[in-house]
Amino acid sequence: MKVRLTIASLIATLCLAGCSSANTSSLASQPDESSTSVTASASDESRSSAGQTGQDTSAADSSEAVSSSDSESSDVKRIDYELDTSKPTIAITFDDGPNATTTMEVLDILEKYQVRASFFLIGTNINDESAKSVKRAFDLGCDIENHSKTHSYMDKMTADEIKDEVAYVNDKVKEITGTTPKFFRPPYIAVNDTMYENIDMTFISGNGCNDWDDKVTAEYRAKYLEKKAADGVIFLLHDAEGNSKTVEALDKAIPILLEKGFQFATISELFELKGIEISGTDTNIYSELIAG
Repeated sequence: MKVRLTIASLIATLCLAGCSSANTSSLASQPDESSTSVTASASDESRSSAGQTGQDTSAADSSEAVSSSDSESSDVKRIDYELDTSKPTIAITFDDGPNATTTMEVLDILEKYQVRASFFLIGTNINDESAKSVKRAFDLGCDIENHSKTHSYMDKMTADEIKDEVAYVNDKVKEITGTTPKFFRPPYIAVNDTMYENIDMTFISGNGCNDWDDKVTAEYRAKYLEKKAADGVIFLLHDAEGNSKTVEALDKAIPILLEKGFQFATISELFELKGIEISGTDTNIYSELIAG
């Protein structure tokens, strides 16, 4: 049984958070899913190492990847750069994809500025068309992670239902990329002991600006990223279909952050950079990482 570090008051707070509906990839008026979790340091409880990418990249696994979108991704060139431990580092993450529109537009911005990010997928949004965006993101060097099958309140589910929610996405991602996700973002950041006991992944939250809400302007979203950016911060954004304002905000904020000296890491790279090993027995839920 896993060590339980989550307290009842934290769970109650987390359960108030949320993002878009499980039954659609489009934007919806839902509460925010961000900035409600613990800060971690390298001195936290011991965890087993999973490598820089946080992915299973064995040759055997890679050979199993689906090739249906190979032709579309054959010209994709990895966004390749070395991370500098002396620079402030942030991780931008996206929830509620994949889709063939907004996810692709986000990837266009990442390619434009040559920065990597992480995508937390809803299983029911994965289809033949959206799988192309997943493959493209993976080929660019982004992390592909798990945001549940149906985006339902998993703290209300049985152990078997929880396992199915997670396994469905992990299996889909492995079919497309040949790798298995190592990080999990709970829908609505709602967690309980049953989830920790049955999900052998590291839980991630993040800092967000309600970008699922179309009333939040692109300018506000961009300013939020600029002002909140600090070493180790994990940003929680959404690439839900139709979320063009977040795409616009990224186009504004990323060059400014680069000019300020920030570097962009995937979620697994941020853990590696801060010396925090990932483990399925870890019952923290992370919104930022601080080394040492």
